[in-house]
Amino acid sequence: MNHHKTIIRIERSTPMDIIMYLIQLIQYQHKQICWLINFICKYIPLKQWAFDDSHSPKYQKFKIDELPKIDNFKQEWNWQDLLSYYKKRYGKDVKPMFRRVECDIPNDCSCPLCNAPVPYLSWNDGKRKSQIRCKVCQTRFSPTKDNRFSKTTKLRCPHCSHTLVPKKDRKHFIVHKCVNAKCPYYLHNLRKVDKKDLVQDNEKSKYKLHYIYREFQIDFFQMDLNSLPKNASSLKFSKFDSHVMSLCLTLHVNLGLSLRKTKQALKDLYNISISHQQIANYCKTAAICIKPFVDNYNYNPGTVQTADETYIKIRGIKSYIWFIMDAASRSILGYQVSDNRGVGPCILAMRMALKHFKELPEKFKFIADGYSAYPLAAQQFFREYGDKFKFDITQVIGLTNDDEVSKEFRPYKQMIERLNRTYKASYRPTNGFDNIDGANYDLALWVAYYNFLRPHKHANYKVLNEVDMLKQADNMPGKWQLLIFLGQQTILNLQNGEAAICS
Repeated sequence: MNHHKTIIRIERSTPMDIIMYLIQLIQYQHKQICWLINFICKYIPLKQWAFDDSHSPKYQKFKIDELPKIDNFKQEWNWQDLLSYYKKRYGKDVKPMFRRVECDIPNDCSCPLCNAPVPYLSWNDGKRKSQIRCKVCQTRFSPTKDNRFSKTTKLRCPHCSHTLVPKKDRKHFIVHKCVNAKCPYYLHNLRKVDKKDLVQDNEKSKYKLHYIYREFQIDFFQMDLNSLPKNASSLKFSKFDSHVMSLCLTLHVNLGLSLRKTKQALKDLYNISISHQQIANYCKTAAICIKPFVDNYNYNPGTVQTADETYIKIRGIKSYIWFIMDAASRSILGYQVSDNRGVGPCILAMRMALKHFKELPEKFKFIADGYSAYPLAAQQFFREYGDKFKFDITQVIGLTNDDEVSKEFRPYKQMIERLNRTYKASYRPTNGFDNIDGANYDLALWVAYYNFLRPHKHANYKVLNEVDMLKQADNMPGKWQLLIFLGQQTILNLQNGEAAICS
């Protein structure tokens, strides 16, 4: 009966009364929903909260293992040195092999130990022809490329000196593991695990107990950082000229307009009808020209560098931008676009930043967050270049200054975080990139603008790196044209094998 009276009362009410009643009902439901969400978050553990340290206020601290011991078996002498030694000691020459039949050993075959040629080689197992013997050094080896001499180094555990065993072959690296049951590193980690968690046989696999080393198959130190793209286009203009191109760069890069807004701005301001695709082509061509100048400029870096990575979207898939900044001048020394967050892109960005040094200064500092890629990359630098490029990563952990390292180096971490926000402000109008090439072109132009054209509060609203030629231009389109010219000169110098004139 009461329900019926309520219906009658609503029917007799005005439309405004009905709207107010519905608003009150929505507000009541909203309060109930908020209460339920708070209750679930507080008392019902979700799946991502299954581990104790996942919601801990302390930042998870990463630990990087030491580099393994490397035994080098590569001989510095060759077969000619051995022949001279035998001549001096025994007073007679070692003659080539005497053959009764024609030699069927491949002509490109040589001894893997002393590099003796085919005349000093012979089959050691008769008709099977699976093993070759060297007459000079008495070495026996298989004629295939995959023999026991194919590797000149052996990796050993730094804690027990046992040979590391390759366990997993990944796409870009091989996982080596120390399987010694008496290794001090293994025993130390085993004592820290509760025995209740090791009742079953396979429970040990859930913990990192043994020493592990990742050997990268891709040599990131041999990659050419100055290589030019194959699709580099010329600056021959058919419809427009270099001035229109520089206007496109000014509006798109300096002002952060999207390609379509740049197109509309050119139409509204200068009555220039141009497509957004043509603007993209101009930006691509300019990036190809300018990038060698930016990468080879002599920045005169200081003793402190800071690094960080941030994510972007390429076709809706998360990719990453790596930045390395000089803390004194605030210039971007290294940058890289990658589709993964591995060690390889980190090494490439570090190579770009550290190539300005012949050897690192005494008080060199490299500051990053707690991500493990940075210490791993530093290990690879030490392995590749030795003591000249041996440095430690100063890791600023978390968001609060809970330790002395964070208190001292927090300002450097804030510098690179501020750089990320500045780049994201220019990236946001793009709504992501269509491919990784587009991300590379956009990043190259933005770094050129940041280092040479953008006024900075840190530098009293002047550019970070003053170039004499750029001072000759009174406006920004003219500076972009001169920057393209400097890039062309750098490309010619690199192609001629000369040092780039970048100061």
